[in-house]
Amino acid sequence: MRKRVQAILTAAIFLLLAAGGSDAADPLRIGAGSNSGNLITFVGVDKGFFAKHGIDAKVVVRGTGAELSKSFQAGEIDFAPAALPNLPVALERGMDARAFVNIVGSPYSRVNDDVTVGIAVRPGSGINSIADLKGKQIGVSFGTTSDAYLLELLEKNGMTPAMVERINVSPGSLVALFDTGRVGAMVAWEHFLTAMTDKVKGSKVLVRGGGHVCFCGTLHGTPERVYGNRQLVQRFVDAVAEAAHYVRDPKNKDEVASIGVRYIQGMDVPLIKATLPYFLYDPRIGQNNFRAFEHIVKALIAQKKMKEAYDPKRYFDASFIENTMKRHPEWFEDLPPGS
Repeated sequence: MRKRVQAILTAAIFLLLAAGGSDAADPLRIGAGSNSGNLITFVGVDKGFFAKHGIDAKVVVRGTGAELSKSFQAGEIDFAPAALPNLPVALERGMDARAFVNIVGSPYSRVNDDVTVGIAVRPGSGINSIADLKGKQIGVSFGTTSDAYLLELLEKNGMTPAMVERINVSPGSLVALFDTGRVGAMVAWEHFLTAMTDKVKGSKVLVRGGGHVCFCGTLHGTPERVYGNRQLVQRFVDAVAEAAHYVRDPKNKDEVASIGVRYIQGMDVPLIKATLPYFLYDPRIGQNNFRAFEHIVKALIAQKKMKEAYDPKRYFDASFIENTMKRHPEWFEDLPPGS
């Protein structure tokens, strides 16, 4: 009898261990910048969307895109966010990565979605038009989307970079430097634009958006990581899409903002809520992603930062998000159509 009981207990313990092993979540390290462009990742972790899809997601927050790229190249991050401005340069120089889901912006529905970016000017700066920037010191974070925005804006207004004095400012110092008055104008993205104009009385946003560049970002990984376990990556993309749908829902803005402040330095709940309307969290990848990529490549070639064109299809893989769209159309019904 005793042997039979021991056998039953042993079998029960084995079944429990086996069940625990089969239900164990797959670990993934997700890179994120300390800004509102990464709210999908933050909400995905805190609200349990990744866990729901069987993923034990850990967020690795870095202050700048350069720091994220360094961590990705060092293997500290499985999937890292990437913006367009200097990404093609890295690809041409040998970085091997595949982008499989969008996390901010809406290049699926429009090529250059840049309403998130603009130029703030101080009172008394004498800057009331783009032409007035000539000869002025302008703060901007080199190599970012805001830098690409400034260069495009100057060119379209018949000006060259040599006609202004661009001052390189780290993202964490944008508001503080604008507040000191050392520069009359600052090119930045949200939440920094609103924070600057809130802080400096009489300042204003000179220009915002205009369809000059794509303020958009994708998550990418090495081909080995993306294709080594396609089922895992598909579950991950499903989680991103569901989290994005949650973030876009206006009724969730209070909770989304409360989650964001735990990850983003220098922000409070009212600031996140005030700047949310400038962001569209659209995870889809399509033809406009390719067009936005080609647009920035042409600009980089003109700036002699790249030697030749780079096929965006070597970088983007829409198969995962297209799979999600077919199975869960309800997560995308509120988004604008593609073109």
